[in-house]
Amino acid sequence: MFKKIISFISKYALYLAFIQAWLAVLGSLYYSEIQKLPPCLLCWYQRIFMYPLAVIFAVAIIRRDKNVPYYALPLSIIGALIALYHYIIQMTTLSNALTCTATEPCELIQVSLFGFITIPLLSFLGFLFISILMAIMVKYPIKK
Repeated sequence: MFKKIISFISKYALYLAFIQAWLAVLGSLYYSEIQKLPPCLLCWYQRIFMYPLAVIFAVAIIRRDKNVPYYALPLSIIGALIALYHYIIQMTTLSNALTCTATEPCELIQVSLFGFITIPLLSFLGFLFISILMAIMVKYPIKK
């Protein structure tokens, strides 16, 4: 059963990562351009690591590149760390060690669902999901 699930995930991991990356890109653009929520400095850093992933996965699908995890994982792991740091700043009393000078303070919670789901948490989960998918692609490559 486990092998079937992993095999299925490995087979579609690149497509799932592609969808996740584009959902994150479109979601961030929705909040900043349509809802007019200005992104803070850490939000911009997270975008810097997510936006290229959307394009990288598209190219990897077109070229059928099975090596994509090796250049996507660094971006997704660094992005996840930034998002986690951002979430910790928002949800705790830790002071922001970085000077957030973009347009909003980094500890400002602009969107909150159920009192704990914020944009940085969604970003972290997106990066984590992509990282897990890429790790599965490396550990369990599709055999033809």
